[in-house]
Amino acid sequence: MENVAGVSHYGDYKNVEVFEHPLIKHKISLLRDKNTGTREFRNLVEEIASFEAYEAFRNLPLMDVEVETPIEKCMTPMIDGKKLTIVPILRAGLGMVNGITNMIPTAKVGHVGLYRNPETHEPHEYFCKLPEQIDHRVVAILDPMLATGGSAISAVDILKKHGAKKIKFLCIMAAPEGIKALAEAHPDIEIYIGNVDRGLNDDAYIVPGLGDAGDRIFGTK
Repeated sequence: MENVAGVSHYGDYKNVEVFEHPLIKHKISLLRDKNTGTREFRNLVEEIASFEAYEAFRNLPLMDVEVETPIEKCMTPMIDGKKLTIVPILRAGLGMVNGITNMIPTAKVGHVGLYRNPETHEPHEYFCKLPEQIDHRVVAILDPMLATGGSAISAVDILKKHGAKKIKFLCIMAAPEGIKALAEAHPDIEIYIGNVDRGLNDDAYIVPGLGDAGDRIFGTK
């Protein structure tokens, strides 16, 4: 059942939320169109990431700061930006970064590099760079696509190995196979999804999907 925040739980997974907002659904439909060019595709990914951040970060910690209004000084709550780190999975996850940092400029940015073996579809790590004190931060992993779930699971494994305890995963599109794999491998993280598609094809691509998100973001195909 849809709740007032415009998200609904997926199946029996209480840690998986799917966005129902019409603006997100509309923009995802534009992403699907094969005629959507690189510039527009990139802008749409950033916009969707911003919309998702609004809900996914609803429980960010706040701190009181002193502000002087035109009338008087007062203590008022502001986001404790030093507590948030976003970690895009290279390379497609980079497309979601600006959409979030535009909203929360003080967020730290780490990176995890994974590539998928074209034959086995298994992920392999080739890069990891994270901010200090990751164990004290809320960490949001970014990847437009959740297909088999292999890359997402590996990214969470890596972050946990480095000490991260509060982890969220944000994606734009997901297949049921990937949701099941990630939710069951890491039931302690929060998963936010823009849309759930039908499933995977023989090449482990989401169908109907939108193609290769990295290629379309960076114009490499």
